[in-house]
Amino acid sequence: MAHWDHTTDVVVVGAGGGAMTAALVAKQAGLDVLMIEKTEYYGGSTAISGGGLWIPNNYLLQRDGLADSFEKARTYLKHTVSDRTPPALQESYLVHAPEMVKYLVSNSHVRFHRSVGYADYYPERPGGMVDGRALEASPFNGKKLGPDLAQLRPMSIKVPAGLAFTASEYNKLGMITSTWAGKWVALKVSVRTVFNIITGVRYLTLGQALIARLRLSLKEENVPIWLNTPLKDLVLEDGAVVGVVAEREGRTMRIAARKGVVLGAGGFEHNQAMREAFQQPPVNHEWSSGSPGNTGDAIQAGMKIGAKLDLMDDAWWGPSSVPPNQPVMFHVGERSYPGGIMVNAAGKRFTNESASYVDVVHAMYEKHSAAVPHIPAFFIMDQRYRSKYIFGTLFPGQPIPPVYFESGYFRKADTIAGLAQQCGIDPTNLVETIERFNAFARRGVDEDFHRGDSAYDRYYGDPTVKPNPCLAPIEQPPFYAVPMVPGDLGTKGGLVIDECARVLRADGAPIPGLYAIGNSSASVMGNTYPGPGSTIGPAMTFGYVAAKHIAGGKIRPIGKLP
Repeated sequence: MAHWDHTTDVVVVGAGGGAMTAALVAKQAGLDVLMIEKTEYYGGSTAISGGGLWIPNNYLLQRDGLADSFEKARTYLKHTVSDRTPPALQESYLVHAPEMVKYLVSNSHVRFHRSVGYADYYPERPGGMVDGRALEASPFNGKKLGPDLAQLRPMSIKVPAGLAFTASEYNKLGMITSTWAGKWVALKVSVRTVFNIITGVRYLTLGQALIARLRLSLKEENVPIWLNTPLKDLVLEDGAVVGVVAEREGRTMRIAARKGVVLGAGGFEHNQAMREAFQQPPVNHEWSSGSPGNTGDAIQAGMKIGAKLDLMDDAWWGPSSVPPNQPVMFHVGERSYPGGIMVNAAGKRFTNESASYVDVVHAMYEKHSAAVPHIPAFFIMDQRYRSKYIFGTLFPGQPIPPVYFESGYFRKADTIAGLAQQCGIDPTNLVETIERFNAFARRGVDEDFHRGDSAYDRYYGDPTVKPNPCLAPIEQPPFYAVPMVPGDLGTKGGLVIDECARVLRADGAPIPGLYAIGNSSASVMGNTYPGPGSTIGPAMTFGYVAAKHIAGGKIRPIGKLP
């Protein structure tokens, strides 16, 4: 008999939203569960994200009388993901995602609210929804975690003490200079911040709220989380995974898993060698906004025992910038605000800047060449834009730090031609591009890339700008440019799973005892991004599915919803 240093029913590798969901559901099914986490913090990429979940046909949509259904959502996936991933995997997601949400709400501290009006990323396609299917965790007082709060992974961008806002509030804050709704939310956030500072409340929002709610639930179920415990290997006996090898407190430990191992340790975004092996150049792990511990350990462990891989060339891309001495900035709303465009090294626009962030980076890679580089691209804006809208951590009208100019992160000139010269762009091309764009902006119709036509484009647009909330002329000097690189929220490829979240071998047979979820698995969403929360939603859903399968389907019933 093999020697084991520790024995449990289920070992969950990782401590993000998907891993925590798997652990909680397995524990509530009566199984003994151990979580192991490589880093000194729990929360993974979920904790540093916006915390959204894309959940079709969810109970809050039903409560609000918005028409969605399994069939409608399946139609939408058919026209977005298509057949890039197996239909059985897609259908498993559509069945279990709304079930998972209701289960957590009735059996844990997790609570959600709708991201009202946050459209699907392709709402005009069959089955798409302008109202959107996104949920986010309701705010949470982190003080309830006691000493465990200190181990919650901090946000990448340092947030002033007491300042907290939801994803929906951030959208409104972007319009602080334009709309009364923006001003009202700014006032509400300010009052809340003062209250938090005075009372000592740790008001958590976004991904941190979701993780904190899951962590408190796990704590009350007495599920141990061993931090600083990286996975080293999977233990295989007679073709089945029966445990893991991990490192803890300087020693190697063999941990038996009587029922199964769930790999939920994120992707390989911070493994430069893996990125260069699987992805199109140029690629740089420093451009990623994923958790720094995500170096593909779980994926490599699966590869060693013959697991099948897919989507390794793709990621949850998004145009990003790299400010000096700060974390990488993943740009979402900025690309929809009127009065800014992206151009390639030739000074030409190449895509709808307001489109889904994954589509914008796909365009960067598809069109990139030695003759006409698109990496980096340049985000161009004028003083009007800077005076009205947020860019990264810069609020409207906030002075740009001198180091931004000294480092070349920001370039500035009084003329478009002068700005082009600072960026190494052909001045004639850039002047012509701006003049053409300005003509479109005045008419409100982007004849080249249809920016602002989609409800998704307009979600971050400025409703006071007519006739198109995403278009305004770039004409007020000085003019600014910021290099944009293909950043990401994590890699998308990994171990291929079936509809039960079981890892498959190259021949399509499941590996007994082994499950994968989140970015450790090949995404159910294929090469696309159907809506906000298409990363965390599947991670948590297949965490729920894996735990349910391990437990033989015997889990707590869904109780009364609050």
